[in-house]
Amino acid sequence: MAQNLPFKMNNPDLFRDKSLVGGEWIPSKSGKTFDVYDPGSGKVWATAPDNAPEDTDAAVKASYEAFQSFRKTNPRQRAQWLLKWDQLIRDNRDDLARIVTYECGKPIAEAQGELDYALGFTWWFAGEAERVTGTVQMPAAPNRRVFTVKQPIGVAVALVPWNFPIAMILRKAGAAMAAGCTMVIKPSPETPFSVLALAYLAEQAGFPKGVFSVLPTSMENTPALSEALCRHPLVKKVTFTGSTRVGKLVAKHCSDGLKKVTLELGGNCPFIVFDDANLDQAATQLMALKYRHAGQACITANRVYVQKGVYDKFAQVLTEKAKALKVGHGATEGVTMGPVTTPRSLDKAEAHIADAKKQGGQIMTGGNKLMGKEGYEGYFFEPTLITGAKSEMLIAQEEQFSPILALFEFDTEDEAVQKANDTSMGLASYFFTKNVDRTWRLLENLEAGMIGMNTGNSSAAETPFGGIKESGYGKESGKDVAVNEYMVTKTGTLTLEGHY
Repeated sequence: MAQNLPFKMNNPDLFRDKSLVGGEWIPSKSGKTFDVYDPGSGKVWATAPDNAPEDTDAAVKASYEAFQSFRKTNPRQRAQWLLKWDQLIRDNRDDLARIVTYECGKPIAEAQGELDYALGFTWWFAGEAERVTGTVQMPAAPNRRVFTVKQPIGVAVALVPWNFPIAMILRKAGAAMAAGCTMVIKPSPETPFSVLALAYLAEQAGFPKGVFSVLPTSMENTPALSEALCRHPLVKKVTFTGSTRVGKLVAKHCSDGLKKVTLELGGNCPFIVFDDANLDQAATQLMALKYRHAGQACITANRVYVQKGVYDKFAQVLTEKAKALKVGHGATEGVTMGPVTTPRSLDKAEAHIADAKKQGGQIMTGGNKLMGKEGYEGYFFEPTLITGAKSEMLIAQEEQFSPILALFEFDTEDEAVQKANDTSMGLASYFFTKNVDRTWRLLENLEAGMIGMNTGNSSAAETPFGGIKESGYGKESGKDVAVNEYMVTKTGTLTLEGHY
């Protein structure tokens, strides 16, 4: 496109700076745009159309019109489009990764890793498209047969976050399109271009006009535009990934129309290490889980509980590993941890550090903002490890979304479970032990929708993703359950004559 980008692209057509509505690339009705910042430099690198509530009606109506025919498309055709989309994303993997790095700051290797992970969803849902089935049964009443059939629910809206912009789109849109739904997407203000690039590739893959629409918007317009989409009478399904606070607002907006909603919300996830754990295994998994994308993932380890017998040894292992991380711009070769995505995260990280120090926490490494120091123009914070953490600290009570790792000591299994469950959240929990009986007890006793057993990040296309408690409801990915979120079930009862 016309904008002067800070990096070269193998396929320049991939960069789109207009909204996609009804198959047309258009500006917002106001003609206004908003700036998108590179977290690694703190500087504007591109501008995107700033859509507002008045832009939503045309997008939803175009999506609804496209749904009338897309819902009748043969499932194999939808699967073939998904597979073609999958291949085009693979062909443009490096360009997409560069866009992600400049949007949200993660190192290029991590951005490429996100692409590889995300492509599992397009591949998986291409298969799921042809596996939507109903049921037939013989009821108690004589001469009757009962059938159920599943049909796509209608226009879906996706409100997506900035931390995994490719993966969140492919997980949501893959399921919706496999089901036969059309989708209107509101990307995060930080990451519009990766989503627009995916929309361009969906268009190239052959999806009909209006099936996949994207409305970028600024932070200022996000609440009003999102509410307009949630309340539009032609929208029948809303899927949201983000904070619990905003998720509750989305649920309230959708409740007036009794719309079907999937909410994937905050985490505050516990990570428990027992005396009998393989400490090297636990440390390696924890480092990948915690410092990936500078700690900015809903399923990251927020509270790390370590049994008394191995506490000091595990803290030393982690301190050495954290010190070995190389912080810098995500596009710089050799960097293993990039900046946080927004300056707001720096303020929160500093507040957490100050509170931990005040309450007796020991900073083993890190603890400082790097932004403004020589060589660090962007939103950088040191990889940090805190020992002596307590449940009263902010780092125990709030989702961190920063590269701060805090270690809490515990004595018994019952104590660890009680502390792990002492939160309103219930997204994921992790534990490391070689005791098989304890493994089963923890699987059943930890209050979370996903349990990592001697495993860190376990998210994959094959496994249902979603939390309990105030971490939301509904499932994304996994067999049957994800596609079902975009379908309605109808029951048919047939009375026969001359049979039984």
